[in-house]
Amino acid sequence: MHLRLPAVAALALALILPTAQATPSSDAIPHTQWNAPQTPFRIYGNTWYVGPHGLSSLLVDTGHGLALFDGDLPESAPLIEAHIRALGFHLRDVKWILNSHPHADHAGGIAALQAASGAQVLSSAAGARELALGGADRSDPQFGSIPDYTPVKRARVVRDGETVRLGSVVVTAHYTPGHTAGSTSWTWTSCEGRRCLRIAYADSLSAVSAPGYRFLDHPAYVAGFRRALAIVAALPCDILLTPHPDASGFWEKVARRKSPADVAPLIDPQACRDYAADAGKDLDARLAKERAAK
Repeated sequence: MHLRLPAVAALALALILPTAQATPSSDAIPHTQWNAPQTPFRIYGNTWYVGPHGLSSLLVDTGHGLALFDGDLPESAPLIEAHIRALGFHLRDVKWILNSHPHADHAGGIAALQAASGAQVLSSAAGARELALGGADRSDPQFGSIPDYTPVKRARVVRDGETVRLGSVVVTAHYTPGHTAGSTSWTWTSCEGRRCLRIAYADSLSAVSAPGYRFLDHPAYVAGFRRALAIVAALPCDILLTPHPDASGFWEKVARRKSPADVAPLIDPQACRDYAADAGKDLDARLAKERAAK
């Protein structure tokens, strides 16, 4: 299915700038700020932003159905659906819902969106386990400090490095555990005419946890985290997108666009490497803090 351009013509002037101020990607941020209003808009080619201001939800038109990345908070689901309709699409045409990581702020709306669309949910193996538990997975460093949500049953497990195709779009799964055991980054290519750009939806890389959890007590987990940082640094990455838009400076880049068609401010082939490098410094700082507290 392809966009009917008249359906969004009235939005054209609103697409360049966000409709709310950027918010820190902290677990302490109130849901009302994460779920702040945001006009949906085209990022590039067949890739669209349909989430609220503080939480990414991405829509890809494959020509034979829609792929939706993340469902955000439970209260985000009606907003995401409204954004999909505002762009001239239909929720029933969403065939896939792909999850970055199974926390309530990125997976909380998936059950409702799946029920309304009939879409298949795709995730990593560990992600599927936590989705089925509604976020209540004891292996999660943040277990006990984050809210549960409606469980998502029967998610399709996509293997690390596996490519899946819907219509004209091929999406690759990259397991990037650390923020959660089930964290997954996704890459695909979007084209306008003959110009194609590599899109990386890189998962959160922050080393945060529930009180009392020590990463030092889980050396295998830390080793996997470091491997994930190397994977993210090497992703095919012309445009970096992240579950919390501010984590990749997305709104600052959007604000520099001269028109809805101006993609230049979004392009940074170094962005994934910088994102991983900053996360590595944060992980080192967290481990140093834990050592000092002994």
